[in-house]
Amino acid sequence: MQAPAKRVETSEDDPAEMVAAEGQLVLDLGHIEAQSADDFMVCEGNRLAFEHVMAFPAWTSPMTLIEGSAKSGKSHVARIWAGRAGAIAALPDELDGLAAEGGRRPVLIEDVDRAGYDEQGLFHLLNQSMRDERPVLMTARTPVATWPYATNDVKSRARLAAHFPIAAPDDILLSQMFVKLFADRQLSVDPKVISYLVARMERSSEEVVALVSIADRLALSRGRAITRAIAAEALALRAGRHTDEGE
Repeated sequence: MQAPAKRVETSEDDPAEMVAAEGQLVLDLGHIEAQSADDFMVCEGNRLAFEHVMAFPAWTSPMTLIEGSAKSGKSHVARIWAGRAGAIAALPDELDGLAAEGGRRPVLIEDVDRAGYDEQGLFHLLNQSMRDERPVLMTARTPVATWPYATNDVKSRARLAAHFPIAAPDDILLSQMFVKLFADRQLSVDPKVISYLVARMERSSEEVVALVSIADRLALSRGRAITRAIAAEALALRAGRHTDEGE
């Protein structure tokens, strides 16, 4: 049903562990998930942002801001750019040092509106980006005006960035994601089962990833194909987890 491939490490909150916790025997054979730009699901809601990162280094401005709600896919787009650009993924306490070092190596700043970045360091790095034309890509959930910084210095610089909003995925894109991720695991799933999942799930690409993982492991542990009953159980497990987390 699923061919052994390169083993992939799972995080502490991997949905597969939820299945194992139910007392079922689950064999983690691993899979290779396609992550190149060719595998990114482009739709109207993310097309401009995707085309912008693919146009690098032919940018008219050194700074870019990709804005979207939680799980909208902005981090995926940012990682595609980081890979193409050879960018540094900056940590909150590294910005001042990066600005002081100078140079033009690209920098990725994820969750700039909520990850606790040092305000002075961010200000210095954005200034250095503009002065030396150093490429910087930022991601954020909220508009610049609502960012939690004490002064307007960072916000005024961020407003100069090329700005690309990303919309949450629609039903067609979610269905395409299910097909792609199941195919990555060498699984063929009835389109009616995928439609059942799409109609009842949280509207996010990350939820697709989680549901595919759970459904695959449930089916594998029972030696069955992924049916509507398996899909319903995967949805129930995810719903229980969201309740536990207070979502």
